[in-house]
Amino acid sequence: MNLLFRPVSLLASIGAGALAALAFRQTWKLISGDEEAPGAMDEDRGWGEVIAAAAIQGAIFAVVKAAFDRGGAAGVRQLTGSWPS
Repeated sequence: MNLLFRPVSLLASIGAGALAALAFRQTWKLISGDEEAPGAMDEDRGWGEVIAAAAIQGAIFAVVKAAFDRGGAAGVRQLTGSWPS
């Protein structure tokens, strides 16, 4: 069963990453008013802004990934009767 779950999980991870990136861009726009979040090497932005952007991005990615992983595992259990390992 793990053999079936892995490709589905991989595709879900790609989708989750795309969704998380979109969610972060929109969130950053709402919070800061800027179109683009600062990168670590952006010398025109301060430490606080760079670290805040990284923390928000990390939190969004972790939540979206956990939701996709959990949903995928629950779906596998519904289909097969067992939780993927």
